[in-house]
Amino acid sequence: MSQEPNEPKRGDFAKKEGEIILREHEFDGIQEYDQKLPNWWLFTFYGAIVWFVIHWALYYHTDLLRSPESKVQMGIEEIQKAKQEQLEKTLANLNDSVLVHQWAEDPSVVGRGEEIYMQLCSPCHANDLSATMQVSGNTVPLPGLPLNDGEWKFGGKPMDLFEIINEGSPPQSKGHNGAKMQAWSQLLSPVEVAEVVAYLIDSVPEDFQDIPEP
Repeated sequence: MSQEPNEPKRGDFAKKEGEIILREHEFDGIQEYDQKLPNWWLFTFYGAIVWFVIHWALYYHTDLLRSPESKVQMGIEEIQKAKQEQLEKTLANLNDSVLVHQWAEDPSVVGRGEEIYMQLCSPCHANDLSATMQVSGNTVPLPGLPLNDGEWKFGGKPMDLFEIINEGSPPQSKGHNGAKMQAWSQLLSPVEVAEVVAYLIDSVPEDFQDIPEP
């Protein structure tokens, strides 16, 4: 509906009559209230903003509001990040020559590697690295491959051994006697993996005698 030139605006008329105050502008016959919001509404609105800031700070910067599942997941992520950083740090100074001529020549390193091997690796590869055990006078094969026969299925360099121990059997592997080796990085640090490699080098040094010194 059009408005006559001299007709007062609805907002002006409402103000003059003391009715509910309306804004001056009008659009398609619609005007807006120009009233102060109720205090209860304002308190609710500002309170919601304050609560959001507090909740955000507590949730993302403390452990007070995190669920047990969230805490576990964060812990796993932190462990994985720490392991990755340690792996990168270890690999920065690790190569075939260092493993053969430094790590494997240190009795303390070899000793720690032997302890780990006997605890975690011997059930599949045997204490003597033969991947067999004697049962009632019979030789019974174990799930792992022998490590003292001079054959390395996925590479015989020290860093090849480090990689397969750390990451487990490669995707193309069909396993041995129906079993694949797990990624020991889930349980061992990169340093511990390198110590196991040093023990293997010390146990079968003839397999690594062609590795030049650093």
